[in-house]
Amino acid sequence: MPAGPVPERAAGHPLSLGSDARARLGGAVRMLLDLDGLGGASDAVRLAVLVLASRTPSETGVVEIYTSELGRWIGASASYTASEVVPGLRRSGLVCVETKEGEYGQDDGLKCKVLPLWAAQDVVGHPLNLAKKEYATLQRLLEAVMGPGWKHKDGRVTPAGLIGTRTGRGAATDRLALLLLVLEARETGRVRQCGGAVDTKRGRAAATVARLLGCTASAGERVLERLEARELVLRVRLKTGSGLRSRSRVMVPAVAAAHGRTVADDVLEDRAQALEPEFSDPDVAARAGEAPETETELQVSGVPVTDVADVADPDVAAALHTDHPHLVTPVLPPALSAGFSGEGRGAEGHRPERAYAGEDQAADGGTAAAGSAPPVAEDGPLRGEKPEESPVEEHQGQRDARTVAGGRPKAVGWDKARRQRRVGLPARPALQVALEPVQGLWVQLSGWQQDQVQAAAEAEIKRLEGLLEHQDGGPRLLANRLTDRLKETGGEALVDRPFPWLMRRGLVQRQACTDRRCDDGIRLDTRAECEMCGNVIHIRRAQRAKIAAEVDRELPGLTEGERRRVLEDRLREQAAIEAEDLAWRQEHARMEKARRDAARAAAQERAEHERQAAAAADAVRQALPCEDCGLLRSAGLCEACGFGRRTEAAIVEAGLIAATWSADLDDPHDVDAVTAHVRASLQADIERARHEFLQLMEPRALEADPILAASALAFAALQAVQQALPNYRSSALARLGRTDEAEAEARRAYKTEQGRHWYRHNPNGADAVAAATGKAEAARQRTAEHLLAVRMQQLREQLAARTEQAAVAPWTDRLPELAARSPEGDTVGAVIA
Repeated sequence: MPAGPVPERAAGHPLSLGSDARARLGGAVRMLLDLDGLGGASDAVRLAVLVLASRTPSETGVVEIYTSELGRWIGASASYTASEVVPGLRRSGLVCVETKEGEYGQDDGLKCKVLPLWAAQDVVGHPLNLAKKEYATLQRLLEAVMGPGWKHKDGRVTPAGLIGTRTGRGAATDRLALLLLVLEARETGRVRQCGGAVDTKRGRAAATVARLLGCTASAGERVLERLEARELVLRVRLKTGSGLRSRSRVMVPAVAAAHGRTVADDVLEDRAQALEPEFSDPDVAARAGEAPETETELQVSGVPVTDVADVADPDVAAALHTDHPHLVTPVLPPALSAGFSGEGRGAEGHRPERAYAGEDQAADGGTAAAGSAPPVAEDGPLRGEKPEESPVEEHQGQRDARTVAGGRPKAVGWDKARRQRRVGLPARPALQVALEPVQGLWVQLSGWQQDQVQAAAEAEIKRLEGLLEHQDGGPRLLANRLTDRLKETGGEALVDRPFPWLMRRGLVQRQACTDRRCDDGIRLDTRAECEMCGNVIHIRRAQRAKIAAEVDRELPGLTEGERRRVLEDRLREQAAIEAEDLAWRQEHARMEKARRDAARAAAQERAEHERQAAAAADAVRQALPCEDCGLLRSAGLCEACGFGRRTEAAIVEAGLIAATWSADLDDPHDVDAVTAHVRASLQADIERARHEFLQLMEPRALEADPILAASALAFAALQAVQQALPNYRSSALARLGRTDEAEAEARRAYKTEQGRHWYRHNPNGADAVAAATGKAEAARQRTAEHLLAVRMQQLREQLAARTEQAAVAPWTDRLPELAARSPEGDTVGAVIA
């Protein structure tokens, strides 16, 4: 008898897999994805292999499917599937694909065989040796997860799977990720996460998805966010003993529902809406006096799972704050009850030394803002005098002289600060959000102090946004920090000096560890406990325990007080050693930085010298005349002569290529005859190209710039030879592919492929013949390319041995000949001819 209630399990639900079936299918899927042929393949190709494997008949192993239907399974279009996925399946070597052309020549029908599945048949213990019922279970699982949905002829409609409507870019990745998560999920829907060290910025959940897909943590986080947006996966955090949300979990609600379980109703949606549309709030922290929004529309609802504690989304920090009223100290002093000068002194609360002019009481007898005036001479205005005189008129009058009665100079800053004091927060919305928790302290500041606090707050907001790479999130982070600081102090009422408290305690980040996102042991981006601080505390506790064990081992007879004193002394010694080591490492780092800076400066100086030298050498080279025609300032070779050299090299190359198959390589005369024939043919092509060019140009344009016309004709000749060169190469490969060597290599490849163990049952079948023919043609092509390379190398060596390259006479030796030529007749005539 079971010791407890048995959960109701949906009969026959595709996602209600038992532990054995989940392990069996999960092992087969992982083994298919880990095969060498899929290394570096796209997620669409990997998912297509799984789809074909799930639809494989256990009797024949051949899957017949349309290209468009395969695309619907992986969330891609038919054109993308035909152009990218099907070739990827062929390149992997894991799937034998036969295609049937459609109306427009595209790959319309596919006959596919997953070779590893077929090879594992009847192999006892092999993970891919699946039974017929296991094939059916795998197919029903894929239909439930990513089935595209169908409309039957009888009117019935089969709905799409969980993620069957997800198409377009990244759809295959999301579908594959959800399938792997479903196979990893237990009956409660919980996915076991990976262990070990992970990227703390991304989280363990993102690292788990990344390891399942074999991608980076950032890519895994993006996939997880997309699945969360569709409510297919829930990323939750459990409460720790301190009340914070720290331990993360990944859950698949559909799996829990298939096993008759549901996820807790208080799970917060990860991508919650911001409370204020004007500002980006990464943590969506609840404002003071309002409860955080926790209702979400879950994919599955019902009775909470018994083994899942209270959960909250890791990025929604509202659950970390208590719903409490806003702590604000009244900004105006209470009304004077009995007229004592010590009453209504405001938030400062200092004892008055003496009654000053205009103190605590307005001229009309009403209550004024609390404040103290500086000491003035006895002959200043008394209380109640000049009730109609405004501070502006007073400032424009006697106070312009910056003095008081008796010739004593008056402080300018105090007068300016009193004049610029603002009761409300700054008009900038970001500062209103950031300074809202300390509004009661803001009104107690002088005008100068308010300017300083405003500048410090703006700088901190900018620093926080740059630190976390989160635009418009700095104001909310700063507001959370000020709220925490006030809680730590005990409220605004206990802040006796607002300006120093704000500048030195409220607005300053207190980094408790080496993590720049740490603030008093709390992560700025997630509002969770800082993991680095936990590591530091753990290291310190371990070090203390180690020293205590050494003391107990070395001095066993000490009393408790003596043991404590010895332990403290050794801890201080260890702290001094660590401080000395830190100072040494900092000094070493400074020296290394100085050395790197010096090396960088020397490298930059050396690079500048090299650049200047190269520029000078290039200037000298540009001034050189052409080696062939003697044209001045041609950088050693003019454009027309350069094209001519390239044309000659291409003609020689074409002749050698033609000689590789049509001439006896051991007979130099036969080789020369072939190259001469090729040269004559190419010269005819050159003349034809030049004639076409001259017909398009006007004679006056050629006569106006003979050098440019010569360059254009040389380029036309080069193009004619380059266009003919691929034809010579393809012809040579075709002829060499019919040689005895190529035929023998093709026969060997054909027999080798036909003798594979997966074709032994029917070596002369259509599949075996098609695969063997493809391998034979590939071997024939490789042999032809090898023969062409070997014969070209032999011809080049023979040509170099038989002939010596004639050195071109320098242009200085040909100056008399060039001077005797008539520029008007010869050059223009040669160009026109």
